[in-house]
Amino acid sequence: MSTVAIVYHSGFGHTSALADAVAKGAQKVAGVRTTLVPVAEVEARAAELDAADAIVFGSPTYMGGISAEFAKFKDWTSKRWMSRAWQDKLAAGFTVSASWGGDKQNTLYQLLTLAAQHGMVWVGLGLPPGNNHSKGSVEDLNRTGASIGLMAQAHGDQGVEGIGASEFRTAELLGQRVAEAAQRWHEEPLAQAA
Repeated sequence: MSTVAIVYHSGFGHTSALADAVAKGAQKVAGVRTTLVPVAEVEARAAELDAADAIVFGSPTYMGGISAEFAKFKDWTSKRWMSRAWQDKLAAGFTVSASWGGDKQNTLYQLLTLAAQHGMVWVGLGLPPGNNHSKGSVEDLNRTGASIGLMAQAHGDQGVEGIGASEFRTAELLGQRVAEAAQRWHEEPLAQAA
């Protein structure tokens, strides 16, 4: 059995809703257990992150980067970094902002850099860009055209209902991709030993 942990901060509920969708996608893979860990609970739940085969990081994009609350979590992980506790775990990331662009790429790079500092192996979105031609639609998967992780758009004057259905489907596919990779990654050492 593999475990995918999703650690996230959500200021207005959007990132939390996407974290749920990532978990839903991961749970589609047989033999995978998921755990949702809000950043406010990481100290009490650190063992869950340490035991996970994969950690998916989620932060809203505020002013072109990760939220202050997620930054506190990032800094908290330095103890994990010193002991190399997350070395060779899989990692992935997602973010959401009101603007289509919103400098979300910067947030994903911050998440990717955090993973790289820990010696983790990054799993990208693995989907072609959607909504990038005349026959495209905002209902396309990966409608923001991201590659290193999920970049979702949510209307700033709405709650969770401001997130497009395609964003939730894309989040589920990210979770499923990470879970499938975790299964392969988890089983690989067993195959080598045989």
